[in-house]
Amino acid sequence: MRYDLLKILLVDDNHYMRVLLAEILRAIGVKEIHEANDGAEALQAMRSAPVDIVMTDLSMQPLDGIDFVRLLRNSPDSPNPMVPVIMVTGHSTMQRVAEARDAGVNEFLVKPLTARGVIERLSQVVENPRPYVRTGNYFGPDRRRRADPNFNGPWRRSTDTQQNAAPKDG
Repeated sequence: MRYDLLKILLVDDNHYMRVLLAEILRAIGVKEIHEANDGAEALQAMRSAPVDIVMTDLSMQPLDGIDFVRLLRNSPDSPNPMVPVIMVTGHSTMQRVAEARDAGVNEFLVKPLTARGVIERLSQVVENPRPYVRTGNYFGPDRRRRADPNFNGPWRRSTDTQQNAAPKDG
């Protein structure tokens, strides 16, 4: 992968964490790195300079990572609702992971950071991008990560039926 071509935005209210992540990215060859202190500043930075990937912390003030991703994915004036987002967090409880996933996060990177972890997440969003889906209450990457070998029909949920899942002729 050509890391030197990536434009990455780091969003974290902890200056030292941004420095650490930026050093890891530079060590693997990333040349263009932008920084923001919180989600609001990140949205403004994305309006000034387009980026390929956002790496954001979960816990920030005043706008945390989950609220930032919700705005990024759903706001009418979002600078790029389809940009891949890697959530960097030390809070990897299932509840927080599910909340971030449901906001539209593509990947997770759990602290403490390692170069290997950063490379794996970057590779995942670049080389294996998931399609984006829009439903009544969600927009973001498809949350299904694996194919079910027992699935043999057009509907994925037990509540899906041809009557309620197919578009109506009008």
